[in-house]
Amino acid sequence: MQIGNHLNARIQVLSANVFALLFLLFVSSLASAAQTPDKSPNDKNDYRFIELDNGLKAILVSDKNAEKAAASMNVAIGSGDDPKEREGIAHFLEHMLFLGTEKYPKAGEYQQFIKTHGGSHNAFTAFRNTNYFFDIQADYLEPALDRFAQQFAAPLFTPELVERERHAVHSEFRAKQKEDGRRFYSVKKATSNPEHAFHQFAVGNLTTLENTEDNPLRPDLIEFWQTHYSANLMTLAVYGPQSLDKLETTVRARFGTIENRHLKPRAHTASLLETEKLPALVTAKAIKDVRSLSLSFPIPSQQKNYRTKPASYVSNLLGHEGPGSLFDVLKKSGLADSLSAGIGMDTGENATLDISMALTPEGLSRYEEILPLVFKYIDIIRERGIDQQRFQEMQRLAQIDFRFREQGEPVHEAMRLSSQLQDYPADVLLSAPWLMERYAPDQYNEILDRLTPDNVMAYLLAPEPKLTNPNLTQWYDTPWQIEPLNAEYLRTKAPEALTKALRLPLPNPFVPENLAMVSGNTMNKPELLGNQDSMAIWFARDTRFNTPKANVFFSLRTPAVRASARSHVLTKLLIDSINNNLNAWAYSARLAGLDYSIYPHLRGITVRVGGYTDKLHTLMNRILMQIATPEVTRQRFDIARQNLIDSLQNKAKNRPVEQTSRFIQTALLEDTWSTKEKLQAAREVTLDDLISFANALLSEVDPVLLAHGNITEAYALNLAQQVNAVVLGKSDLVDVERSRVHRLPENEMLVSLNVDHPDTGYTLYSQGRNTSFEERARFRLLAQIISSPFYEDIRTTRQLGYIVYATPFELLETPGLGFVVQSPTASQEEIDQAVREFAKRYEEVLGNLDEERLSREKQAVISSILDQDRQLGEISGRYWREIDRGSDSFDSREKLAEAVKAVSLEDLKTTYRDAVLNRDRAIRAVTGGEGLSAYKARELVRKQPPVTAK
Repeated sequence: MQIGNHLNARIQVLSANVFALLFLLFVSSLASAAQTPDKSPNDKNDYRFIELDNGLKAILVSDKNAEKAAASMNVAIGSGDDPKEREGIAHFLEHMLFLGTEKYPKAGEYQQFIKTHGGSHNAFTAFRNTNYFFDIQADYLEPALDRFAQQFAAPLFTPELVERERHAVHSEFRAKQKEDGRRFYSVKKATSNPEHAFHQFAVGNLTTLENTEDNPLRPDLIEFWQTHYSANLMTLAVYGPQSLDKLETTVRARFGTIENRHLKPRAHTASLLETEKLPALVTAKAIKDVRSLSLSFPIPSQQKNYRTKPASYVSNLLGHEGPGSLFDVLKKSGLADSLSAGIGMDTGENATLDISMALTPEGLSRYEEILPLVFKYIDIIRERGIDQQRFQEMQRLAQIDFRFREQGEPVHEAMRLSSQLQDYPADVLLSAPWLMERYAPDQYNEILDRLTPDNVMAYLLAPEPKLTNPNLTQWYDTPWQIEPLNAEYLRTKAPEALTKALRLPLPNPFVPENLAMVSGNTMNKPELLGNQDSMAIWFARDTRFNTPKANVFFSLRTPAVRASARSHVLTKLLIDSINNNLNAWAYSARLAGLDYSIYPHLRGITVRVGGYTDKLHTLMNRILMQIATPEVTRQRFDIARQNLIDSLQNKAKNRPVEQTSRFIQTALLEDTWSTKEKLQAAREVTLDDLISFANALLSEVDPVLLAHGNITEAYALNLAQQVNAVVLGKSDLVDVERSRVHRLPENEMLVSLNVDHPDTGYTLYSQGRNTSFEERARFRLLAQIISSPFYEDIRTTRQLGYIVYATPFELLETPGLGFVVQSPTASQEEIDQAVREFAKRYEEVLGNLDEERLSREKQAVISSILDQDRQLGEISGRYWREIDRGSDSFDSREKLAEAVKAVSLEDLKTTYRDAVLNRDRAIRAVTGGEGLSAYKARELVRKQPPVTAK
């Protein structure tokens, strides 16, 4: 007995010691796995990196003020992992993971849960990664994560859904088959190294995803999932207001069940391009009137160089737009309209550095001069561009941007972080994109050594290229051909006059120096400072984000821009001239954290300038001077007019649903013009017309200014004086009323558009009775409730098309509901019959809606209306929209939210019956079939009075 007791005692001691040791090991492993990344001093969120027992890595973000939560899972598997005999299967798997799990077997359950609680979801498949993401009302993050995690732990791959979803993938392929972006991408694939996985077709269609008795798809799908998806290849980001401990507990409990198959990501060791075929020129045919030239240089992968960023250093010089830059010389010569440079693709083993430019018609005819000019500029960079002072400037700007970084939407932050977690260590996860730790001339030169005439593939895209015996890409039927380039020609034949104009950028005069915050509390809303010479001046000091930035909006409302289609065209051409004259000088301001845009709207022209307050006024003054006395040249007029003609002609080649939806907007809005009317005006206007228009533009104006952010009242008044002195000196002041929306006639209008596309486009628009908050609330809530079941019925069950959605269709506070379908198989009559059947069937569902469900849906709408402001620009934009609509109380959001709260089920049923079942005031715009012509329909609508407030 005593011996037994002694033995038991020893066992207990040993057990206690073992437990203590295991506990210490457990705590130690948690400590080593949980890390806090370096973050911006301006970032108030809390972060924690953890690694689960199954190898899954996660970054947790606690934002105590977040009203929405989000998550993103990045899987280090993409289209580059497709077997050659099953091209597109990674993309197909992305689709299938949404369609039911062991715990949640109903195919649309996840989507419905997210939508009902004010969220959204999606996914995309890239070459090396597949990213899944959602956002939701913060209180529902935990049950949403439970559903989300099950997709990676226990998907069902239901046999009948396999067959159904392959048709959905095919519809996605068909929907984009005539888009130049996809077609040109297919050319790049066709001309890449056949031994590299990039060469393969990534989207998938009914052929590559064949599903027959001899070649069943489901076993291949399951095998792909089992042999490629593994917890150790997954990186997760979860964002919410919950504490880090709560988030960690939730993540460990739900994502720890995902199997770790101990897989390694595929190494793509083959070169992206066949080096023995370089240098070469690939010429491809575009459908739209677009002209582009790009140069792609094979270089080593740059992923390991994230601390020094040599590719960014070189690309900064190549893509610079300041005086004497490659782009500036090309633009002043009338040869190019845009230019960019940077990493094109990086597979982890190999990469490309790409220089891409949009050409003018003249540039297209002289592309053989442009190619050697590019290499001459590279020579200048190689000889004189590696400079420590230049590096220090780039480093300083990166440090400032990181120091004052503003947060994005939770879902965007989650997507970014889950992706970066694949590439960066946890300790620098947040700072890595801004790191430039040291001057690295050897690394810069290593890249420049690859940017040579004998190591380039050039791509020329044009609407009518001279192709002698073209190839056709598989699946997209894009004509293309490849021919060798002469390296010696590229090295020596740059035009002498253009070469002499090239020079490297000077030091940036816009680097901010004064980054102090102004004193005083943030104002709840803008205040009207009085009318300085009858210009409305709105001011709001705002330092809530602790960023020394401001946004200034200045609108020149004028009757001149809305008089006719000709006025519209001349406004666009004038703004192009102003932007063209500013670009080279103002490019340095953009690099230094200042930004601007000049754009037309229904009442006139708006100038927006934003960024660091320090030198904002300098940029603003230069813009005002250009507006007051714009320089209009023959060369730029010809280029801009041709660009506008091309753009208008290209609208006829957009997706069918883009054309049907655009028709409805232009038919309903006052002071808008059809594409045909604008195209005719663009072909007729002359340079003299533009000069006369520019001289007369400021004769009658209704000016308004908003200054918002890290500024004082005195600063705002000084800006207003600047505007008055430079722009408004000789202007007569007038009132320019806001545009309105035409009321639709009673009963439904059917409009048939002629569109050259194999798919059918269908947009059904139902209009509200008035612009009251009560009516707007009913339509918003109705769209929220029916959007998910509409998608489930038309897209998932009936498989009518890839592009399917029901959405609020509000125009200038006139409420509306839109049903949009693009189908590769169904006629417009068949689509409409399906929509009617859905509407009839859903009437009963809506009638049985209980108060609990209605309350959830209301809260989802209110959450989207009162969406949290995260950046200064979001608030500035909201204030500006309120000023435009004349809402001096700046509380439209709150009034609409209150109206949503007050909607009854009877209100909804009445609106549903009128708008959806009866289509009392509706337009059905379709491609194909019978119906009114666009012209007749527009004339009929234009005769109707405007929609009123009640």
